[in-house]
Amino acid sequence: MQLDERKQKILDAIIRNYQETGEPVGSRTISKYTDLKLSSATIRNEMSDLEEMGLIVQPHTSAGRIPTDTGYRLYVDRLMNAQRQEVTEAKEFLVQRVDRLEQMLKQMAKLLAVNTNYATMISGPRYGGAKLKFIQLSRMEGSKLLAVVVAESNVIKNTVMDVETEITDEGLLSLNLLLNNNLCGLTLDEINLGIISRIKEQSEGHDDIVEKVLGAVADAIRGDDETHIYTSGTTNIFKYPELAGGEKASQILAAFEEKKQLTNLLTDHLDSEENQGIQVYIGEETSVQSMKDCSVVTATYELSDGVKGSIGIVGPKRMDYEKVVSTLQTLMAQMDLIYRKPDEEN
Repeated sequence: MQLDERKQKILDAIIRNYQETGEPVGSRTISKYTDLKLSSATIRNEMSDLEEMGLIVQPHTSAGRIPTDTGYRLYVDRLMNAQRQEVTEAKEFLVQRVDRLEQMLKQMAKLLAVNTNYATMISGPRYGGAKLKFIQLSRMEGSKLLAVVVAESNVIKNTVMDVETEITDEGLLSLNLLLNNNLCGLTLDEINLGIISRIKEQSEGHDDIVEKVLGAVADAIRGDDETHIYTSGTTNIFKYPELAGGEKASQILAAFEEKKQLTNLLTDHLDSEENQGIQVYIGEETSVQSMKDCSVVTATYELSDGVKGSIGIVGPKRMDYEKVVSTLQTLMAQMDLIYRKPDEEN
């Protein structure tokens, strides 16, 4: 069944208002509720048409209208189709973005190594401060539900859940609306116990589903637990006699090979509020034991709100600090231009 835009908006407004109040919805309420700017008389005519189409019903004389099962079905199908399309588009965009970002980070590490003649390391982005965009719960076979969680920068988490309690299509729709109304636009830190308690109280006995969805939300916002590290220029270490000695060089190269120590170094820098921006660690100041004879310069890059990563340059204590800092500042400015949001360009 196809509706024109005006009828669709009026039907949507009736359903949303009825979900909120549980009371029949009149034309005067709809005139305030929609952005159509129509008179009550025009809305009454449209509501009469919707009633003839079997999408809404008047429970008794002089009352407003409530949605029928057919009206709910049309609303749910349209809502789910729109969200599935958005998820598909987001996934396609994410795949392209990840591929481009990975290539860019690899090229960036190589460029820094060539320009500075030092060893370089770059961590892939983390999404700790990203906000939740939306949640979609869909029915699968048997007693399973699919939870699709989308966070900022189109980070997507798909989770298949076994549910302990049966849920109707209308209940699933209500739960979708409840979760989105309470959680969308929040960061993980902002989803507090008060919000969780309110959702559970209004979930009509589906606490188990809410718990599992919250877990999927946490996974999506945190992003991949594994931090990817891209390195380049490790052989530049041999250009400096004070680092090229057998044991020192082998320990530094081992750190670059296994990457665990580099991951800790870069994530520690990223997690520290005091160490944001460009920082210089000389000798014993670095946390990596094998780099105590080196200097490490780190910087934070940010692709969007809450989506951050770290860059590190490793060289001898006599490194050209002015050149390294200048190179990193230039790189940060270029990344800012590439990833700046459209509304920030003016």
